[in-house]
Amino acid sequence: MHKFAVIGSGAWGTALAVILSAGGNEVTVWSREKEVMEDILHNHENSVFLPGIKFTQHINATLSLEEAVKDAEVVVMVVPAQFMRSMCKQLAPYLKPSIPVLICSKGIEQDTGALMSEVVATELPSNEIAVLSGPTFAGETAAGTPTSVTIACKDRALGEALVNAFGTKTFRPYYSDDVIGAQVGGAVKNVLAIAAGIVEGKALGDNTRAALITRGLAEIVRLAKAKGATPSTLMGMSGIGDLLLTANSHQSRNYTVGVELGKGRTLHEIMEGKRSVAEGVFTARAVTKLAHNIGVEMPICEAVDKVLNEGANVDEMILSLLSRPFKAE
Repeated sequence: MHKFAVIGSGAWGTALAVILSAGGNEVTVWSREKEVMEDILHNHENSVFLPGIKFTQHINATLSLEEAVKDAEVVVMVVPAQFMRSMCKQLAPYLKPSIPVLICSKGIEQDTGALMSEVVATELPSNEIAVLSGPTFAGETAAGTPTSVTIACKDRALGEALVNAFGTKTFRPYYSDDVIGAQVGGAVKNVLAIAAGIVEGKALGDNTRAALITRGLAEIVRLAKAKGATPSTLMGMSGIGDLLLTANSHQSRNYTVGVELGKGRTLHEIMEGKRSVAEGVFTARAVTKLAHNIGVEMPICEAVDKVLNEGANVDEMILSLLSRPFKAE
């Protein structure tokens, strides 16, 4: 495989296109925005979503889904999680059943509680599915800083082919067969990153953030196990690796949303005028509903959901977490 269609021209989609192109692959990026398409084609950059990164290799771009996928051997889905289903519906008329779909979006569908692989399997039932997830900031990845991720796929041959296609001297994928585990870690860490940001915004200290991340990882593992994942997956790049990155850095959109909430700003004030998506804002409600439906206790995620979606007071949510009964670890 050496021909890839990247569906989505945000920062992460562009970074993955850069990685694939650097590995000698032919890449076509589908963009919704004409200005982004023209920037990629004519200026060899995406100054809207990934400023400061010039492409040294040619990357094609188009506004047409049909054109993007017509010669592709793999379709790489990098659209916001809440738009995954509608995008799959739009792709369905053009996508051959033999073409694998690599999911690189992190989230849980709000209305259904479905993971992205479940959404894609419903809308594109004839296409094989793989997942790429891990601790990645798009700018650093595109700039060539050493980065490691998980590529999960039930079909080992396909998974290893994807590892080889994406792998470069600075981008190191690890193969896993745990598609569910890779997704749960990537989705829930966005919610926990908001919680970690709140800790920072409230100036509660490093002890508190470390405790929150640790207990947050326990929530991820509980949900992943209930969904049929292998717990050890969450000790890898798509689990603790992604959580540590996202819950400790101001580069994380989710973390910075939490910081501002902790400082007393409203979600409306924080999100007003932003073009980039903080997936944790949408995933908080979805993961809380999913956890309730399958009987998994996730108090940190539930507290974040109440702050984001029910107008709960941050201080009261912190007090409620600290007032929970003592129990064995």
